[in-house]
Amino acid sequence: MKDFVTSLLQTFGLAWWVEISTDSPRCIYFFGPFLNEAEAERHKPGYVEDLQAEGAQNIRIAIKRCKPGKLTLYDEALDRMTIPGVFSRQT
Repeated sequence: MKDFVTSLLQTFGLAWWVEISTDSPRCIYFFGPFLNEAEAERHKPGYVEDLQAEGAQNIRIAIKRCKPGKLTLYDEALDRMTIPGVFSRQT
C-alpha cells in the first residue's frame, strides 16, 4: 500500500526527494521518491556517505517535493572548468 501511495504522490509531483548537489563532479543527484519528509531525512546519510566515498566535494543537501525528469544531472562543460589547467595557459 505504501508503494502505491508513493507512486500516486510521485505522479502529481508531491513525493519527497533528497536532492544532493556536488561541485566535483558538478552534479545534481535525486534520490527517492519518499512518502514523507521524515522518510527522506532517514535515508539521507547513506546517500551522503556513498558520495563521500566516491570523492565528491562540496556536498549540499535539500529535501523537497518535486518530480525530477532525470535522477542525475551532470554538467560536463562546467565540470571541466574546475579541473586545474584545462582552460589556463600552461608555460
